[in-house]
Amino acid sequence: MNKITRAFISVLRQSNQSYSSATLLGRQLSYKSDLSLDKIYPNARLQLYTPPPPPSSGDKFNGYIPMDKLEISYSRSSGPGGQHVNTVNTKVDIRFKLAEAEWIPAKTREKLLQVLANKINKEGYYFIKSDLTRSQQMNLADALEKLRAVIRAQEVEAAAPSEETLETLRRRQEKAARQRLQLKRDRAQVKADRRAPSGVDF
Repeated sequence: MNKITRAFISVLRQSNQSYSSATLLGRQLSYKSDLSLDKIYPNARLQLYTPPPPPSSGDKFNGYIPMDKLEISYSRSSGPGGQHVNTVNTKVDIRFKLAEAEWIPAKTREKLLQVLANKINKEGYYFIKSDLTRSQQMNLADALEKLRAVIRAQEVEAAAPSEETLETLRRRQEKAARQRLQLKRDRAQVKADRRAPSGVDF
């Protein structure tokens, strides 16, 4: 019987002390990696929690999307991926009723209803899908980012064109009109030259 075995037996025979985990020669018998979270982040709480939504900034979308207001479904993705792509549901489909989305500012929601009129079905649902990666969570994040981009695009007001831009557009229109009229005159002349002369005495 070697030294380590004798020390282990002596530890187990000690019944007057309570151990949360058995120790052997001053070491814990349970293995814990040096890359565990409590060693990498010693001052962290190590608790997962959902942060509260940010405060609304008036008529601007703050980027917060309540997940309980969305209908999320997963399905098989298309494209390359081997046999693994046929066994996991990584494609993400998000749909929600745009007219009832109170988490979108009213002014922005009205613009979306006009711009996305052809993409909303009869029930009033707007769909967003993503199969960018082979990860379900990453596809969900990509779909949510697509939704944020669509909403924020309607909040960007186009700048009024400058006087130089308006003058440039006017000159382009005049030039196009002159070229069109010149083309008509040239075509009319070609047709006139094809006609036989009339009223000529030989």
